[in-house]
Amino acid sequence: MFKKVLVAEDLDSISLAVIQVLEELNVSTIHHVKYCDDGLIKIKKALHENEPYDLLISDLSFKSDHRKTTLSSGEELIEAVNGVQNNLKKIVFSIEDKNFRIKSLFNDFGINAYVSKGRNSITELRNAIEAVYRNEERILSSDLSFNFNDKTLIEIESYDISILKLLSRGYILESISKEFKELSITPNGTSSIEKRINKLKIYFKANNNVHLIAIAKDFGLV
Repeated sequence: MFKKVLVAEDLDSISLAVIQVLEELNVSTIHHVKYCDDGLIKIKKALHENEPYDLLISDLSFKSDHRKTTLSSGEELIEAVNGVQNNLKKIVFSIEDKNFRIKSLFNDFGINAYVSKGRNSITELRNAIEAVYRNEERILSSDLSFNFNDKTLIEIESYDISILKLLSRGYILESISKEFKELSITPNGTSSIEKRINKLKIYFKANNNVHLIAIAKDFGLV
């Protein structure tokens, strides 16, 4: 079984349940953080001391408070961790149930398992930990079911997500172009962005931009 595990979770009741599962699995070293920044610091420190973590279990959403943080979500933490310890096993334990977002965690962030928080989630988490330890891949809790080979949403690129997010915030074409130029995102011309929006409308069979954003929200894209 894993020897050293880091749990990133800001709710005490959930973190205690996760830690209990790890203790029952005889994990010898268990650390817990409530902030993603602290999680990254611990992982970097462990690497520096040549005592790296074997597994990261993280939520996706972390409630903001008085403390100013650099990393504000589990996705940001995982992305940062991939930059310093790409081979670290990663399990996401979250309430999120949008297929696209979950697929993105596997495809873009390289997680090993996703467990949805729910009625039987602690048992599901235990099973996922054991499966990841056996080097199984793309593990989903039993309440989630979709085909990883389904191309319906995989074809949507990060560029499209950026457009959809800005549209959902009320940005007009010129504003999106300006934002993209400031962020060095290309293509950033109004004509190119407009063509992409029209393609998205066709793809999602949307009548207009408002309809497009509504559909994107249903899919968990924004």
